[in-house]
Amino acid sequence: MRVLVIAPHPDDEVLGCGGTIKKHTNKGDEVHLCIVTRAYTPDWTQEFIENRKKEISCANEVLGIKETIFLDLPTVKLDRVGQKKLYDLISGNIGKVKPETLYLPFAKDSNKDHQLVFEAGFIASKALKKVLSYSYESPLFMPNIYIDISDTLEDKLKAMSCYKSELKEYPHPRSLEAIKVLAEKRGTEAGLKAAEAFMLIREIF
Repeated sequence: MRVLVIAPHPDDEVLGCGGTIKKHTNKGDEVHLCIVTRAYTPDWTQEFIENRKKEISCANEVLGIKETIFLDLPTVKLDRVGQKKLYDLISGNIGKVKPETLYLPFAKDSNKDHQLVFEAGFIASKALKKVLSYSYESPLFMPNIYIDISDTLEDKLKAMSCYKSELKEYPHPRSLEAIKVLAEKRGTEAGLKAAEAFMLIREIF
């Protein structure tokens, strides 16, 4: 099975569905990752930008991702890119990968980049068999799908450890401890030891 995960920013794929990605690759599924935005100078240093490439590669290796597609649009400036350009890029890569399952960010995440990526991905995915959305911090997120990641939680944490530039001290939600706590909380919602939660957007039988 081919899977496509669209992440507005590097690390969104790990935070939102890292354990699920690892379950896919453990089964032999072909997982493709599309990272929509990138950092730029002078808002970020050249050293940060170069190091980010290493962090992405490290996380990909942990999760077993087959291919990463970089759209290289400016982070936190997607509203200036234009709806058509964003749609064309995302639609073109959905057409190229031809996934059977697509993971998108949540439509009502507080981050505007996430909202715009969802909108473009949703419009471009109408012929796909299965579309799910993920979220990490939004209080508006109301999941109706839970995936057991009891056996891949440690892989999720290891992949997030690659993103050293994003890690914070507990109790920040981007600390390893908080990530583990959320996975366990999602698990208790579904009678599992650890889980990732999703909203089912569409499934075609």
